[in-house]
Amino acid sequence: MLIEKYTSKWIKDYASIKCEIEKGLHGLNLTMEHIGSTSVPDLDSKPIIDIDIIYYHQGDFEKIKAGLLTMGYYHNGNQGIENREVFKRNIGWTNQILDKIKHHLYVCPADSKALERHILSRNFLRNNDWARLKYQQMKYELAEKANQDKKIYAELKELNVNDFIDSMIAQLKE
Repeated sequence: MLIEKYTSKWIKDYASIKCEIEKGLHGLNLTMEHIGSTSVPDLDSKPIIDIDIIYYHQGDFEKIKAGLLTMGYYHNGNQGIENREVFKRNIGWTNQILDKIKHHLYVCPADSKALERHILSRNFLRNNDWARLKYQQMKYELAEKANQDKKIYAELKELNVNDFIDSMIAQLKE
């Protein structure tokens, strides 16, 4: 099944990944946020932890990038989203936490619109049960429509979820 029932284990998984990354980026001026569906209590999700690393000065990106490269990540560009850089694990590296727990890692400047969208949508879902339930139902329907295929699900989600998230963010800004 593509979508799994919510588990508090996702919060622990985030904390484990965060701790490991902070060790590798020790001394750098950054913060980290658990974002995405696994960061919202009681929201069923794909069991993949989404994390934003946030930096505050332009020069810090290269330092973070260098640190992540030494930890076994590679930079995969912004994948079409401005001010949100994607990092993925290199195959063959061994880290009992970073290679065991599925996660998506993004690096964003503090003024990034993508970061703002991540935080606002996460917080809205955390604070509005009706929105969380509606979003969860949408995810199950898309997974069924995709026949539980991850790639098709991702495409359908991209097409269908953005409007829902935009409407949540608009309500926050009113």
